[in-house]
Amino acid sequence: MDMLDMKGRDVVSIGDFTVDEINGILDLAQDMVPIAKGERKSNLLDGKILAAFFFEPSTRTKLSFESAMLRLGGSVLGFANPKGTSATKGETLADTIRMAESYSDVIVLRHPREGAARLAAKFSEKPVINAGDGAGQHPTQTLLDLFTIRSEKGKIGGLNINLVGDLKYGRTVHSLAHALAMFGADLSFTAPPELQMPEHVIKDVRSYGIEPHIYTSLDESVHDSDVLYVTRIQKERFPDMAEYEKVAGAYRVDLELLEKAKSDVIIMHPLPRVTEIAPEVDETRNAKYFVQAFNGVPVRMALLSLVLGVSE
Repeated sequence: MDMLDMKGRDVVSIGDFTVDEINGILDLAQDMVPIAKGERKSNLLDGKILAAFFFEPSTRTKLSFESAMLRLGGSVLGFANPKGTSATKGETLADTIRMAESYSDVIVLRHPREGAARLAAKFSEKPVINAGDGAGQHPTQTLLDLFTIRSEKGKIGGLNINLVGDLKYGRTVHSLAHALAMFGADLSFTAPPELQMPEHVIKDVRSYGIEPHIYTSLDESVHDSDVLYVTRIQKERFPDMAEYEKVAGAYRVDLELLEKAKSDVIIMHPLPRVTEIAPEVDETRNAKYFVQAFNGVPVRMALLSLVLGVSE
C-alpha cells in the first residue's frame, strides 16, 4: 500500500479522489475485514486520538468510526449533541476545529451546513474526514457503498445499478452516482418525477460518458438491475399525506417485486429504512443492507490508517 500516500490528507468529497485511489482504499479495507470482525487484533493506531464532532444526529456513521478507531487500538473523544458544547455559547466552527486539533490526531465532522467540512479542513492542520455536511457530501458512505458492490459482485464497472426512491434530497445518492459514473457503471434512476435526480448530478454523470436511464416505475426498471440501491422517501417533504402514501407504496421492495428481478440482484440501503423494504426481504440472499452497514467499519479503518500515515 506504499503507492497510496494519503498521510495528512482531508476526506471532504468523493470527487477529490481518482478511481485508482478509491481502489487502493477498498483493497486496504478488504485486508481490514478480519480486524473489523474481531477475528484479529491490531494496535495499528495505538496512541492516536480521533475527535468525533457530530453537530447532527447519527447512529451508524458515528458508531462505525468509533468501532474502527477502537478496533485499531486508538482512542475516541467528542460529542454527539452540540447542546453540551461551546457552540451554544456562540463559538465559531473555526475555533471549535482549532481546539479539536490540539486534542487529537484526526477529526471526523458531521454538520448540518453544506460546505462545513471543507471549511474545517481549511482551519485544521490535522486531517478532517467529512461524515456528512448538510445536503452536500458523505464520502465515507460512498466508499462503503462501492466496497459493498465490489465485494458482492466482484466489480463495479459494467454493472446496472438502479438508484431508487428520493433522489432529489438524498445526499448519499448524489455522491454515489458520481463515483459509479467514474467506474463506468450503467446507471438507472427510478423516482417519482418530483423526487428525480437533480439536473446537475445527471450532467455530472454524463461528463463521464454515462447516459442514465430515467424511470418513474420500479416495476419497469427492476428487470435489468444488478444492484437495487433503495432510499427512504421522506415523509416530511410531502405537504399532502395521501400523496406521500401513494408515492411511498410505489417504490417498495417486497418479495413480489423480487420475482421480477434477476435472481442474483443485490439490495442495498443506506439505512435507516422505514417501509421501503418489506421485512421478509431481510431473509433473502439478495438483502445486503446489514452487510453494507458493517462494511462501514473496515472502510473507515482503512481511511483512518491512511490519513494518519500508519500502515502494517
